[in-house]
Amino acid sequence: MHNTYQNIRFKTEFVPHKDWLQIKTIDMHTGGEPLRVILDGFPELRGNSVLEYRRYCKENFDQLRTALMFEPRGHADMYGCILLPPNDDDGDFGIIFLHNEGYSTMCGHAIIAISTLAVDMHWIDVKEGDNIIKIDAPCGRITAFANVAHGQVTGVRFHCVPSFVVGLDRKVDVEGLGTVTYDLAYGGAFYAYVDMEKNNFNFDLSRSSYRALITNGMAIKQAVMKADKNILHPFEEDLSFLYGTIFIDHKKQASGNDSRNVCIFAEGEVDRCPTGSGVSGRMAIHKARGEIDFGETMCIESITDSVFKGSIVSEEDYGLFKAVIPQVEGTAHITGMQTFVIDTDDPMKNGFILR
Repeated sequence: MHNTYQNIRFKTEFVPHKDWLQIKTIDMHTGGEPLRVILDGFPELRGNSVLEYRRYCKENFDQLRTALMFEPRGHADMYGCILLPPNDDDGDFGIIFLHNEGYSTMCGHAIIAISTLAVDMHWIDVKEGDNIIKIDAPCGRITAFANVAHGQVTGVRFHCVPSFVVGLDRKVDVEGLGTVTYDLAYGGAFYAYVDMEKNNFNFDLSRSSYRALITNGMAIKQAVMKADKNILHPFEEDLSFLYGTIFIDHKKQASGNDSRNVCIFAEGEVDRCPTGSGVSGRMAIHKARGEIDFGETMCIESITDSVFKGSIVSEEDYGLFKAVIPQVEGTAHITGMQTFVIDTDDPMKNGFILR
């Protein structure tokens, strides 16, 4: 056998240079939407709450967010998270979310994935049936239930933070689209929900409309941000911003699912899953319209045909709003384990994006 090929076969471990930063991750997906779970090597974040950790990361280590989310280690639609101490002793852990634009306030697909990983890694004492995990996100405490059968996670459902409607059937003028009708609601993040049947668009919610969805989703987001002054969280200024546009096809789908969601969020990211926080906001909208009640479930599919189940657990007053506590259910899977290195001499060490 050729000596070089022998070396290739038996010398498979690379030893990074001592001055390189090494960051270990486990990569996952929920309904096709990626999650890069940062486990080791990220510098210590300072603070006394998840919101404080989030601010500290943004102010001091944003170049590592771009290094891990952007090319060449990631891509324009990459998503990640960092695990942190909980806000109080009653929580299991805290979490902050990373993407191409910055740091989101809530992420349902990440909650489903990280709850699955908590079981697979035995970070919690695993038992058959429901395993309760209390997670502090920037938007508040999320309670997840990882169902285990014969030692394997069969699915995760979570109870989101109070979710509420700000306004129904609002209108905004959007360049290239004319007047667009939308609902404004919060499910851990604020979204403009756009019903395809109420708007005369020349695109649909299929994969072939991918580019049109990004372009028009971002145009609607920018127009709503400019025109709508009611994107205000009742208690936290850090949560008072529009995260994305969600296009909805309310018709019964060929798959048998109740409807279809496509979310365009952050800087033009397309959610591959039905968007957990988006489904949470939708539960508030459907309750306000009398389209869902306690004990009923909606199956909502994404652009990749993956499905989340949405329902309502309870209602409560939340500031000036009548809010619901939504439940969202889905499944997640591990795709790989990575050790990323940051070569100090690499001119592209902080990443870049081409779309």
